[in-house]
Amino acid sequence: MDHVGTLVAIGGVFLLACLSPGPVFVVISSTAIAVSRKAGVLVGLGVAGATFTWALVTMLGLGVVMTRLAWLHTGIRLAGAAYLVWIGLSMILGAAKPGRAVDVPPVDRAGTWAAFRRGYLTSITNPKAAAFFGSIFAVMLPAHAPSWVYGAAVALVAALSAFWHCGLALVFSVPAIQAGYRKAKSRIDRAVGVLLILLGVRLAVAR
Repeated sequence: MDHVGTLVAIGGVFLLACLSPGPVFVVISSTAIAVSRKAGVLVGLGVAGATFTWALVTMLGLGVVMTRLAWLHTGIRLAGAAYLVWIGLSMILGAAKPGRAVDVPPVDRAGTWAAFRRGYLTSITNPKAAAFFGSIFAVMLPAHAPSWVYGAAVALVAALSAFWHCGLALVFSVPAIQAGYRKAKSRIDRAVGVLLILLGVRLAVAR
């Protein structure tokens, strides 16, 4: 029963962390509004895939290695920053064009992969995830817990990530919100683009 309580606590801490808006929030909401509900959900699933990857890597002990290798941490951080700046510039340059603000094709097979990849890359290139999972798993998981507890922790945060981020896509794909977006597309796209660039710059200069 103690192990179940530990898992509940980990899930609660993870959901609280999700409440903090960041690049993932901006990318999901803009995709759901500008493209479609399905595209937004696929971006959310991509984020969940990245959550699973980070949690698994951390659980295998590689997260500790990554946090100790300064060059690797810096490389991931700069790659993430460059990706956010690229998305932001793309949105600003495309703000005056009618149609989609983000570069995601219609959701056929190619578009499905593009949307999923956008969510995955936005999240996986955030080195703070390694520190986050490394800290909560190190602090909250018992040192000699059964193997099923570790597997359940990874599965739990991945499932909660999918629930939360796909839920965001559903909220921002409401027709009324999409109609409002179409009326103010150029201003919204420029504002979101600038926000993503600022987030990218902030990530690049972070220590």
